[in-house]
Amino acid sequence: KAVEFINTEINQALAGFDIGNLSVIDQAMIDLDGTDTKSRLGANAILAVSLASAHANANANNQPLYSSLEVDGDFQLPVPMMNIINGGEHANNSVDIQEFMIIPAGAPSFKEALRYGAEVFHHLKSVLEAQGMNTAVGDEGGFAPDLASNEDAIKVILEAIKNAGYEAGKDIFIGIDAASSEFYADGTYNLASENRSLSSEEFVDYLADWVENYPIISIEDGMDENDWDGWDLLTKKVGDKVQLVGDDLFVTNSKILKQGIDNNIANSILIKVNQIGTLTETFSAMKMAVEAGYTCVMSHRSGETEDTTIADLAVATGCGQIKTGSLSRSDRLAKYNRLLRIEEELGAKAIYPGLDAFNHLN
Repeated sequence: KAVEFINTEINQALAGFDIGNLSVIDQAMIDLDGTDTKSRLGANAILAVSLASAHANANANNQPLYSSLEVDGDFQLPVPMMNIINGGEHANNSVDIQEFMIIPAGAPSFKEALRYGAEVFHHLKSVLEAQGMNTAVGDEGGFAPDLASNEDAIKVILEAIKNAGYEAGKDIFIGIDAASSEFYADGTYNLASENRSLSSEEFVDYLADWVENYPIISIEDGMDENDWDGWDLLTKKVGDKVQLVGDDLFVTNSKILKQGIDNNIANSILIKVNQIGTLTETFSAMKMAVEAGYTCVMSHRSGETEDTTIADLAVATGCGQIKTGSLSRSDRLAKYNRLLRIEEELGAKAIYPGLDAFNHLN
């Protein structure tokens, strides 16, 4: 259906447009769709044309995409958030929390950050094997072991970091995507693996204890997307110590983000271009976030292809962080390899921000 709309209505509406004027192209498609949610033509159809236009313009000007779209004057590589233990909806195991990530913010360059991550990933496999655990990987390429508790995921990652020769809290940090909407029901956070049901206040304390005891610098979707009172509690409790990323909370939507900013909810937004549907709207949401002091994390989707556009977008926008899966599966590695090539092309102009990308850490 999306291809049909592109070949007919969208094709006819955009004939003769200048590919160098992306905002005009995007607005024409938004107007053509005529709905607030792009439900008539579909965000995937509109986004495909938006991205194709950006790529075509870069090719016409003999520029790489990141240079063609560059918006802030600096070429900043993103700090990767590498999902090495999968749980929740991403894996068929006992872990409730959807993603446990390593963040090599202490590395001197993106190239070294990738090496740090790869080495820890392989040492994690050895740690799990030594404990007789499954080393099959989940949707995003991370391991999916059956663990006695969610906290045990952090413990085996810390062991892998140490075994790889790195120091947790200095070289490599930890991030989690709780995806808590998946285990929230009737006002309660239900941790099936631990046979526990927690109120919003109790789950805030649960996460705050982790922040206190482990080198965690980022928590995504710590509370359910509709539990704004819970988000308020979490932000007040740990918002000055850790990055609190809204994914399900904000869905890359400027209107919802504005509500979050006005109410001091979270302090970071996950950016998924196919949630909002055009590059222009994506950049607008990111601009709003940055002006409010929020960080932005460029993100893949759980179901991915080998398209590497988000790698270029991360550098073009200088957002400083990218979330694109584990250190296995070609659909995840493609983005990392693209960022390696970009860093090589930029040479001395390439900036790796490290911990400076996380401006909420006191």
